[in-house]
Amino acid sequence: MDKSIRKYSSFDEMKADEYRYWQSRPVHERIDAVSELTQSGYAMKGAVPDVPRLQRTLVRLERPRR
Repeated sequence: MDKSIRKYSSFDEMKADEYRYWQSRPVHERIDAVSELTQSGYAMKGAVPDVPRLQRTLVRLERPRR
């Protein structure tokens, strides 16, 4: 883990660096971070999520041909 301190001259510069950092991380690491934040959010509210993973909803609608 990189434990360096960075000083930024603007908020935009800090956000750009943060964006570059997360884009440099592999997908599985980013998903793990999202899962950890989600579970922490539920814990702060005192709730337990039904399923501790990302959910997907798939809907397929067929339109009649004209």
